[in-house]
Amino acid sequence: MKTLDCKGLNCPEPVLRAKAFLEQGTAEPFIVVVDNEASRENVLRFGRSQGCEVRVAAGGDGSFTISLVPGHDQSSGERFDKADYGCELGTGRNMVYVISSNSMGQGSDELGWALLQTYVTTIAEVSPLPSHILLYNGGVKLVTTKGKALEALQALEKKGVIIWSCGTCLEFFKLEKERQVGSITNMYDIMSTMASAGKLVSPF
Repeated sequence: MKTLDCKGLNCPEPVLRAKAFLEQGTAEPFIVVVDNEASRENVLRFGRSQGCEVRVAAGGDGSFTISLVPGHDQSSGERFDKADYGCELGTGRNMVYVISSNSMGQGSDELGWALLQTYVTTIAEVSPLPSHILLYNGGVKLVTTKGKALEALQALEKKGVIIWSCGTCLEFFKLEKERQVGSITNMYDIMSTMASAGKLVSPF
């Protein structure tokens, strides 16, 4: 199996190398190895956008091995824009946003949902951008429900912000197949990211 060693390369170079390999017309599975989370998420997102089946495994040295199998989803094949795979995180790489509900504040759930939509939309306007946005419990509904928040999360992901949703929570709400942005994660990764964050920001 072909291996593209992209350790030490910044975004969007790992994606560009994966794209070049796919453009050779190969139908064979291949591997991309990266050494940072932004590149990992970008390669995963690119692979899915091109109809590949993608899987990732973490290495003991901090690297990530991503396997891509072309032709998994024949209906995919989105237009490629290099700008979508840049990393514009700047000095906020160690700031993490945590969203654990689908309603901001107490009182009216309808008002709380509207406030949360505006809150998420405003993240892009506050400098610096976070490294991660973690969603769990009712917060995962933001990645499955059409609205300003979903559009804002999709735009943030294109800027290199890592969007992670709790897999157990998606399963509980029966929303596994409705996710439209980001990746599924587990409680260990959520806790590890929160523990290593320089700053945690939450609307709750």
